[in-house]
Amino acid sequence: VGPRPLLVAYLPLYSAHQARRHEVRPGITGLAQVSGRNALGWEERLDLDVRYVDEHDLRMDLHIIRRTVDTVVSREGVRNSETDDMPMFEGTKDPAGSGVTDR
Repeated sequence: VGPRPLLVAYLPLYSAHQARRHEVRPGITGLAQVSGRNALGWEERLDLDVRYVDEHDLRMDLHIIRRTVDTVVSREGVRNSETDDMPMFEGTKDPAGSGVTDR
């Protein structure tokens, strides 16, 4: 259990806040996967990864494992179309839209 590893190409695109997801070991399932999977945008997914870093304990891990089973069985958050994949992460835009920010 932990933030799911992402593409190495994304490393320079993370804000300082988002890069905190690397403070724990990665996992095959995590808080983002049981909270909406691909139905979530990048900002929300990465915020959930950082929340896991801040709050994880055995109880949370057990909750995530139980929710993972429920989520996989129900196919919750899975997109139906093969062409409807999660878009590539392009970095965090600042509110003015002028580029990548460092939270």
